[in-house]
Amino acid sequence: MKHRYLIPAAILFVAIFCGPQKTMAADAYTPFEGAKADWHGFDRYDFLLDESSMEIKPADANNQVNPPGQRRCIVVVPKTPAPGNPWSWRGCYWDHQPQTEIELLKRGFHIAYITADASLKPDKKWDAWHAFLTDKHGLSKKPAFIGMSRGGEYAYRWATTHPDEVSCIYADNPGGKSINLADLEGLAKNDVPLLHVCGSIDPLLGKYSAGFESIYHQFGGRISVMIKDGYAHHPHSLSDPAPMADFIEQSVKEMANPPSMPDFAGDHPGRGYYYSLENSYRDFPKDGDTWITCRGPLFTPCYEQYQASFGLPVIITAPNKEAPGRPWVYRAGFLDRDALADQALLAAGFYIVVGPVGYNEDGPLMDNWNKLYQQLASHGFSKKPVLEGAGGAAGEVTNWAIANPDKVSCIYCENPVFHTHMNKVQPMDNLQPLATAGVPFFCVSGALDPALAANTRALERKYQALGGKVTVIIQDGIGHYPTGPKDTKPVVAFMVSHQP
Repeated sequence: MKHRYLIPAAILFVAIFCGPQKTMAADAYTPFEGAKADWHGFDRYDFLLDESSMEIKPADANNQVNPPGQRRCIVVVPKTPAPGNPWSWRGCYWDHQPQTEIELLKRGFHIAYITADASLKPDKKWDAWHAFLTDKHGLSKKPAFIGMSRGGEYAYRWATTHPDEVSCIYADNPGGKSINLADLEGLAKNDVPLLHVCGSIDPLLGKYSAGFESIYHQFGGRISVMIKDGYAHHPHSLSDPAPMADFIEQSVKEMANPPSMPDFAGDHPGRGYYYSLENSYRDFPKDGDTWITCRGPLFTPCYEQYQASFGLPVIITAPNKEAPGRPWVYRAGFLDRDALADQALLAAGFYIVVGPVGYNEDGPLMDNWNKLYQQLASHGFSKKPVLEGAGGAAGEVTNWAIANPDKVSCIYCENPVFHTHMNKVQPMDNLQPLATAGVPFFCVSGALDPALAANTRALERKYQALGGKVTVIIQDGIGHYPTGPKDTKPVVAFMVSHQP
């Protein structure tokens, strides 16, 4: 699986791309003509868009007076266009903190703008400008957006109504509207990555950027956030534009070469992403030793996640590089963003599969889980997965394992509660098949968990009496939550050692 986006701490991003680049331009590139001016060492061309007819004509960059009913448009041309003719679209505030655009011009991007302010919002004029650049001049159909403050709001306003015509969005202390938040699902479905750069004391951070981040997570989208410690709404951006330019360049190239869907995901699967939300606090010495809180797929491993359907919804999270034998974890329950053990297993090459649970039942059904097992085993997945469950989910996976002891490598539980809806006979009363098959248990429990004595300790006594093997880690001072271990190394070592 392709590793998408991870940036080391020392340097933000160095991308190496191989193979031919697909173009997303509608036609062959047509150079711009007319009077030109200089913009930071590059050729600038101005145009006027008639707001009634939508006709676009060349204009004089040195004469900034716009006749009534005419909208000023600007495009800046690189010395040598990059493959696919990529371009970035400024959402508002032309020439304010332009360092990212200057860097993109050096990398072969065109830079474009259409006049926007509090009263001139994205509308059909923006559509006409997009068509002029793509249809007439052959620029990419999917621009990258750069939006600062209100420009961020406008970038989202246009992008959410044209989700299949955007490569990525870099929003800097963005404003917003509730409609922007409600319409993010289309961007996630079209795999549009987002980057927010915000000041930690900007009033808009909690009001808008945090909302974008939370909702985009729910839709399975990729959003990375850089929060500048102690900064307010201004100054925007960073003096070193490399982080933003790297993000945009990588996103555009990935959009031109999207990964294919794996055969094991079934018919018409959806694609999302899974990554930790853990913060890292990093120094950016090129910005005057600015410290920035960083999180998201630019700064942590990011994994492709498939929303498959085999009669019922199934979530399959794929490692970036699978281990030999295609090992996998068959688990019950939502894969949370702080699931440390699962993140360590993904890094070790395991797939994480959330088994199906119907909407009209009290819990999983044996037949559904058997069918999914057969589907994955027939596509090269290990015939002996790890069974995993936290809390009450531990009872469900243990019950499936009891019915299929020859199809289980081991069972991993976090603060388990051994109760199942699958079967009238409860797992603690039917452990002999697992002990006979030699299936080992590994339990991580909090010393203060109310379920400890009746479950983890009871399992330990009963299973050992049956000749089975149980490894137990008790975490001092921990209750039922968090369920995961502080140290994941013993968990991963245990599961790896029991793979066929």
